[in-house]
Amino acid sequence: MYKDTIKKISENEYKIPVTGKMNVPGIVFVSEMLLKNVDENCLKQLANIASLPGIVKKAIAMSDVHLGYGFPIGGVAAFDPKSGVISPGGVGYDINCGVRLLLVNLDMEEFMGKREQILSEIYRNVPSGVGEESEFKIGPEDLNNLLDNGSEWALSKGFATKDDLDRTEDYGRIDGADHSKISQRAKSRGKNQLGTVGAGNHFIEIQKVEEIFDERVSKAMGLKKGSVVVMLHTGSRGLGHQVASDYIQMMEKEYGIDGLPDRELIYAPIESELGKDYRAAMAAAANFAFVNRQLITHQIRKSFAKFFPEAKLDLLYDVAHNIAKFEQFVIDGKEVTLCVHRKGATRSFGPGRLELPEKYRGIGQPILIPGSMGTFSYVLVGTETARSVSFASTAHGAGRVLSRSYATRNLSLESVNADLKQKDILIKAGSRKGILEEAPEAYKDINEVVRVSDSLGIGKIVAKLKPLAVVKG
Repeated sequence: MYKDTIKKISENEYKIPVTGKMNVPGIVFVSEMLLKNVDENCLKQLANIASLPGIVKKAIAMSDVHLGYGFPIGGVAAFDPKSGVISPGGVGYDINCGVRLLLVNLDMEEFMGKREQILSEIYRNVPSGVGEESEFKIGPEDLNNLLDNGSEWALSKGFATKDDLDRTEDYGRIDGADHSKISQRAKSRGKNQLGTVGAGNHFIEIQKVEEIFDERVSKAMGLKKGSVVVMLHTGSRGLGHQVASDYIQMMEKEYGIDGLPDRELIYAPIESELGKDYRAAMAAAANFAFVNRQLITHQIRKSFAKFFPEAKLDLLYDVAHNIAKFEQFVIDGKEVTLCVHRKGATRSFGPGRLELPEKYRGIGQPILIPGSMGTFSYVLVGTETARSVSFASTAHGAGRVLSRSYATRNLSLESVNADLKQKDILIKAGSRKGILEEAPEAYKDINEVVRVSDSLGIGKIVAKLKPLAVVKG
């Protein structure tokens, strides 16, 4: 239905002519190649978003778009705070799933000599897999403190540096967080999962800077060709999942699902009491995710220090993928504040934005786009163009083309391992299932995903990263 009506309106930009109860048109950003891999139901989700109250201008899908809960993953929409809504389906179950990148001051030859030992040490120090618990056991007071204050808590406990906070989106703390808006069940699920990766597409990956595309920007970021970096991808674990579940149920009870194009798009008005409560709980879950990645960073640093006591691992940046935020845009010539839902999308702020750390204010926000296991990842930089084209958003990863169940049933562990070995990539994984679910064949071509962002001007390519060793759940 939707694929048959898509019209190309510019290079890598396609429009879905939506009809019926639609407040804005649906817009999808994909290349012709990627469009072939877009599920029809994913496009239907995009059209459904276009019917939500208070939506501004357009519903957007990034080039890595694939089917999600409510919003497609890779879906972006902005809402007028006065007339618009906030939807847990537009944020996702893994609130503030995100990525950070660490710069390692080791010579490549030095690192390769200890690669296997370091990988094993990280695997021991950072639990990965479903339900795994960590060595960080914290009490109720500390948990409430970090939910409200994010990485500032980690700094006060010696698990972070000031530079870590400066180079984290929103400085590692979302304003308005309130731990009292999170259920005890959610807190119980999360309290022993700090410092853990989890399963699914989450990982820790040691990489080599394979290629530099922009010398000026890469120098400002501290990226050097041939150097070692570490990328990690995880979020708010069971706590964030429970927060989403709790508020979906509360919104259904409060507002019902009659009139919704999809019950997964249940929402609350942004300024309603329930909308405010969800925003406070979402912010607290996002703070939990920032702390989670910070504690993993602490453990990675400890793992490297065991073999290289003088090693320094400086944070390049940390970005959120699943979040709703109030940000300023120019709409029809007027400066306005909008509530932007990014569901599997990365913020792309251009130069000059005060939200950025001073180090990056002259070049724009670093954007970290991981590939699938065994493929390249990329560093991009935000642009002013993204502000007008995509509500300052770009892609966040490769995007699935095979379901996890299909991949598990139809892919061969032997062939996946053989491919990684042929590419000289070491792997430590918690399960056979985890490797098969995250095989490169299950994902879109990351090179094409990134090319589309670059050609649209919503994220300019800076560097390409090659995997050397990976930890999976």
